[in-house]
Amino acid sequence: MPKRRSTGFANPAQTWDARFSTEDYIFGTAPNAWLAQHRDLLPAGGRVLAVADGEGRNSVWLAQQGMQVDAFDISPVGVAKANKLAQQANVAVNYQVCGADNFDWKPETYDAVVAVFIQFAAPDARARLFAHMKSALKPDGLVLLQGYTPKQLDYKTGGPPNLDHLYTEALLRDAFGDMTILELHAYEAVLREGTQHSGQSALIGLVAHKPVGSKVQ
Repeated sequence: MPKRRSTGFANPAQTWDARFSTEDYIFGTAPNAWLAQHRDLLPAGGRVLAVADGEGRNSVWLAQQGMQVDAFDISPVGVAKANKLAQQANVAVNYQVCGADNFDWKPETYDAVVAVFIQFAAPDARARLFAHMKSALKPDGLVLLQGYTPKQLDYKTGGPPNLDHLYTEALLRDAFGDMTILELHAYEAVLREGTQHSGQSALIGLVAHKPVGSKVQ
């Protein structure tokens, strides 16, 4: 049976609002484990963007590490919960309600761009998003990205059901090949991130560096 393909949600803001409309944090409040394992790569006191950060678990953690954090998400409900989480943690995060195509992507603004499970994006939207992420990096900046591989369709423990939303090493190597790829690794692990990412999972992590003097746009 062929794997289903998709162009994305018909109304993503309403879809995510419905998912986030619960007192519980559906992805938990702890940071993504892969991101936390890469803490030493993050710039001390640097400016960081958390892409499509939902209920705020990663952006709050980044702020707790002493970074200046911007974050956005398309869901007003998710961003309200993120603001609440930041207040509880006594940290400041600059949140915006917007989609990836509508965020104000200023060139060479961030020391790091963090993108964890942003696989709502179908191929065309993903290409635009990746291009924006690279452009928004300062020279010497880093992209840190984690997602699911196609094998996740067998596990069904989180992530989109659409093959063309998932990442392979070849796809990410092609997308970020104009940067210096410091790490690109597909692996498996058990996730315990709320109710939505729970169980054995097929994962991939990327760390890419934008060299000083790079022509990456």
